[in-house]
Amino acid sequence: MDFPKDDLKWFGEGFDGFPKKLPEDVVEYIIYVIDTKLSDVQTRERLQAFQRSLHQLEKKFLKDYIWQRESLCLNLVREEGRWFLKGRTNFGDSVADEWLIVWLLRELSKEFRDAWIRVYDTDGEFLLIEAANALPKWLNPEVAENRVWINSHRLLVIPLGREETDPAPLALKTALAILDDTPARPQHYPKVEKEAFHRLDSYPAAIAENQHHATLPLPRKVAHILHINPSYIAPVVEAFYLRDPISIRLLQPGKSKIPLIFPPEDFVHVSVRFTKVLYAQLLGQQWSPPPPWDTALEKLIENGTAAEKAEIGVKVAAGMQMLLAHSLFASNKPVREVNLLLEDLENGDDTLPTDEETSAWPSRDDDESWLNIDFTEFEKELAGKGGGDSNGFGDKGAQENLKKMVERFNAFLADDEADHKGAFELDPMDVDDDSDAGQREWDDPETDESEVENRETIADPSAGSTQPSDEPKEGVKPDAEGKDKDASAAEDSEDEEADAEYAEYEAVYEQFMTLSAAEKALLTDEARALALEQDAEQEEDEEIKKLTEAMEAELFGHGALNLNAKPDRVHGKGLLSDSKGKGKAKLEEIDEQGDSGEDDEDDDLLDEDYNLADNMLKAFKGQAGLAGPAGNMMKAMGVQFPRDADDEIRGGETYGKGKGKA
Repeated sequence: MDFPKDDLKWFGEGFDGFPKKLPEDVVEYIIYVIDTKLSDVQTRERLQAFQRSLHQLEKKFLKDYIWQRESLCLNLVREEGRWFLKGRTNFGDSVADEWLIVWLLRELSKEFRDAWIRVYDTDGEFLLIEAANALPKWLNPEVAENRVWINSHRLLVIPLGREETDPAPLALKTALAILDDTPARPQHYPKVEKEAFHRLDSYPAAIAENQHHATLPLPRKVAHILHINPSYIAPVVEAFYLRDPISIRLLQPGKSKIPLIFPPEDFVHVSVRFTKVLYAQLLGQQWSPPPPWDTALEKLIENGTAAEKAEIGVKVAAGMQMLLAHSLFASNKPVREVNLLLEDLENGDDTLPTDEETSAWPSRDDDESWLNIDFTEFEKELAGKGGGDSNGFGDKGAQENLKKMVERFNAFLADDEADHKGAFELDPMDVDDDSDAGQREWDDPETDESEVENRETIADPSAGSTQPSDEPKEGVKPDAEGKDKDASAAEDSEDEEADAEYAEYEAVYEQFMTLSAAEKALLTDEARALALEQDAEQEEDEEIKKLTEAMEAELFGHGALNLNAKPDRVHGKGLLSDSKGKGKAKLEEIDEQGDSGEDDEDDDLLDEDYNLADNMLKAFKGQAGLAGPAGNMMKAMGVQFPRDADDEIRGGETYGKGKGKA
């Protein structure tokens, strides 16, 4: 049995495990210290110093930072005789966490110039994805693995070596060997670096800008826990955001028969610190609170709390209840810590804050304008006509990302070597046509001898007079000018048609962008439904076409549709005739006349009738006037045979049926 080809080594061939792939929303990072002057112990000490510097940097900039799921963590690892640091972080929906890690490691690379840092995620070398517009043509995803490193605050790329005749991704061992032996070999591409790190330009200010404070009504116990450690808000929001039917049931003591840990009562107004992603996740969730949470929400609104703030406060309280009650989160570190705080409250080692204490806590309400997007300003940014007024657009970071996207798109449109399908000049790695043999150390296999002769003739003009060139031969005056005029006219006509189509597209696009969001959604749904309907009709037409072709093949196989079919029987032989019948002689005479195909078909028909009649007469004559099958059959059909007095004349003698010589 043939097994599918893969990259695995099966048992008996040195099987070393299945291919490893990072989970979704996970970034991984490794740090090597490469210095031939350092011993193994000194390398380890250098890596430990790197860890200490990272902790100092976190204390300086990340004192109040809230990670979406996991924080940056570096562990000292030893593999294959080498010490290095390795870690991974699940950043969830907060891409800002991933870029914060890149910024921290890049900042540390300025202090540790012998440190080589590699950062990658589920998509692979995501730094190159950011710099896709500035990459050299050879640097594509198929060869980029283990080639991208951060060193001395720079982005360096290990180029293709002369020994790499077949470009492929580097193995980690090979990359480390290159960095050990030739640390100057990795190349620095300023344009690639600028594009790859453009998100880091706003750091470290972006760390504080990513936070959002809101004053919310919370149960006193929930407010106490969040005041002790504000970072608990991340698992609380995630528990609510990823709620399931079991979590909803745990909110209802009447159904679950389990008392609430955080009942929705005794609310106090406190300031809660979120990240912008966490706050947006809570705000965007559509939720109908079950009892008794719905009653608590109604009371808060009746007491004068804004409906939006009251709803978010109830969501936070419900998320805390889900986090502590659901067995799915029982092993999480924040859950264990909160349980210890609850034990202190039950044992009397700690007490809940009073109203005076909660009112003395810092209170802060941040502006929520970053949640609002003016679609008019958004459309201007898409058109590249933004006026720089960020107040009507919303988040500055989103605005900068959109501007970057528009700039790249405009650069693509301005590229004369590109069309709607992409650039004309494709990467050699993307085209498997062996067309770049001139730059390699091998030649393409020749398949056409005439092409070889043509190339040899062009290379050696003295080889002969057969010149496969475009020059006209003597005595021939091609109308080159006329052809050029026709070609240019055709090209002009195509350009005009393309311009007209593009102008029509622009008009429709501008009209579409002026519609409201509801109208756009309606048109999008209609277009999707129409596309699905067209696809269904196309599939149905294809099925009918396949069925028709199958029926035609079956009918042709049986000769039912052969309009010019001829009988399989030999000319001159009817159903009952023998090889000596008169029909055969008569058909041979007709064939010698060389008539047309239609006459041949008529002759075939006449031949069979003649033979049938001849055989019937012979059978009737063989009865010698007595009863027989031929006579009975003809009599049943009302056919009366004539007398055979003149039927045959042999040797001048005439015989009659049933009589002697006349």
